[in-house]
Amino acid sequence: MKKTLVSALTAALVVGAASTTFAASNPFSDVPEGHWAYESIQKLVDDNVIDGYGDGTFRGDRTITRYEAAQMVAKAMAKNPTGEDKTVVDKLRAEFADELNNLGVRVSDLERNADKVKWNGEARFTYTSDRNKNTAVGTNTKVNSAPLLFRLEPSAEVNDHWHVKARLDATTHLNTDAANNNSDRVKLVRAWAQGDYDKFQVKLGKFGSLNGDSIADTQFSGAEVSFGKEVKGIVAAGRLSTNVYGGNYAKAANYQYLGVEGAVDRLSGGLYLHRLNTKSLSAAGTRTAKFFKNNTEDTSNIIAVKGSYKIGNNVKLNGFYSNNPEADNYKQAASAEVSYKGAQKANQGTWGAWVAYRHLGSAAMVKSTYDVIKPDFKGWEIGANYAPFKNVVATARYGDAKEISNSNQKEKILFGRVQFFF
Repeated sequence: MKKTLVSALTAALVVGAASTTFAASNPFSDVPEGHWAYESIQKLVDDNVIDGYGDGTFRGDRTITRYEAAQMVAKAMAKNPTGEDKTVVDKLRAEFADELNNLGVRVSDLERNADKVKWNGEARFTYTSDRNKNTAVGTNTKVNSAPLLFRLEPSAEVNDHWHVKARLDATTHLNTDAANNNSDRVKLVRAWAQGDYDKFQVKLGKFGSLNGDSIADTQFSGAEVSFGKEVKGIVAAGRLSTNVYGGNYAKAANYQYLGVEGAVDRLSGGLYLHRLNTKSLSAAGTRTAKFFKNNTEDTSNIIAVKGSYKIGNNVKLNGFYSNNPEADNYKQAASAEVSYKGAQKANQGTWGAWVAYRHLGSAAMVKSTYDVIKPDFKGWEIGANYAPFKNVVATARYGDAKEISNSNQKEKILFGRVQFFF
């Protein structure tokens, strides 16, 4: 709103303008062109702040009521003034607060603010049957689990560039329903501020590192800056819980990563470095040998490269390779996958299928995101997903794997999941 509108509003209040439901054209029959307030009244009519009376008059010689003045202030507020204009309108708003509330402006403000907060989420039911077999000693075990996750992901607008986002997870396990089930919990797992600009993005708080990445998509506390469009650079630093990547430590690890990624036609890829460091030993005073060379190093460096290529409209090849030269064991991880189409939650009846081979050395991964091939195992996975209804996706996976350093330890996993998105 321009300053002339505030000036016009002030002039109209002085003259005694009334706002009614009939929109008349200016000049009014009783406001001649030479009137001292003519231009101000013209501006207010153009901006739909005042309307005049049904008989085409302005009636500036009568005293307006506080409710009539409040109507004019409410219309000025709707223009979303800034700077000095906002200061003037805020003063008028405070003066006519009671009348504005009775006119419903309070409700309008709540509705406007509510539009700035958006909620997404999902209800996720998962069933897993894990069958282990050790051929050397002849043991067989089976573990079934049925976790239920309810997730909320609010996003609140701060201004044109910044949003505050969060993730809240509530979990329970249906196969262990009991009055005192310690596995039931509600937890704020992510909360961060995000600034989106034309050529760069900033994240501050606790958020997911490299969202969607196969070896590093987990929450950490810190800052990330990404920049560029066709080719994007990423730099981040913060703190990561050692419960994520292993080790026997009392405190979180320092965590930094950087990368460059881009896409050309049907080909996309990226190169990344993840660095983890901690000197906070537990009371036991030991490190996990597979993460640190000779069980003495404090730093773990993971170098990763990934890529994908689309064949036609429906087939895609995906793969990655990562290596941790600081580790003694489980120092390499890799995956190769061929996928066909894929379920789209917004499109009922869509489906997809895939087959993959994965070798997942845990020392070469910050956090594995795979469901049926576990860290420190290698093997085959097949799977499919389907959207039976809009915003509902069902997924099935089967994994056949063996431990990387012990071929006698074998594992077969059945996995099913249904997700309801909202």
